[in-house]
Amino acid sequence: MAQVLKLLQRVNIKSIIFNFKYFPFKTAIKLPVLISRNIFLHKMQGRVIINAPIKTALIQIGYGKIGISDFKRSRGIWEVYGDVVFNGRAFIMHGCKLNVGKDAQLIFGDQFEMSTECAIVAQKKIEIGNHSGISWESLVMDSDFHHIADENGVVFNHPKEIIIGNNVWVGCRCTILKGAVIPDGSIVAAGSLVTKKLSGEKSIFGGNPIKVLKSNVSWWY
Repeated sequence: MAQVLKLLQRVNIKSIIFNFKYFPFKTAIKLPVLISRNIFLHKMQGRVIINAPIKTALIQIGYGKIGISDFKRSRGIWEVYGDVVFNGRAFIMHGCKLNVGKDAQLIFGDQFEMSTECAIVAQKKIEIGNHSGISWESLVMDSDFHHIADENGVVFNHPKEIIIGNNVWVGCRCTILKGAVIPDGSIVAAGSLVTKKLSGEKSIFGGNPIKVLKSNVSWWY
């Protein structure tokens, strides 16, 4: 009972607007998504799909604190034109920015966690597996946005899907760009740049250019 009351204290007008915008009444009334007051609901288009039993506060966006961030002044942004899919519980901390373009998909696995001040930009498709996490101030982006053409005027830098596997930990201040594939059980070391498909499950990858730092590792949180 105490836990339910604590969750209800987080309910505000933004949470109500969000749920009744995206879900039918019987789902919305359960408030499966809680939105912090610090989230700017810039664009609420597209769809939000929950592929899990509906529970209050199953998904929480804009909550949680770590010492390096200004919880009172920093705000997150929801700018969505495409589809956002949640396959279970998700906890996205304050100051995070989510941008999903028209006809694009952003898919979160079950038990997903993202720390403060991160940004995810999906113009094609970004898929994150179960039990994965992204640490603070990281960027995941599947597009260059600005077109680059060859000498014949043919554009060659189109968006490419990003796939982050199950049980992956992306360290702080990492940059994950289009075409990146991170295998199951991996750790991406802090400050790393990923621009391609990585090989080798249960490995630590790090550096720029990125390489395997250690194999046959395990991690949990």
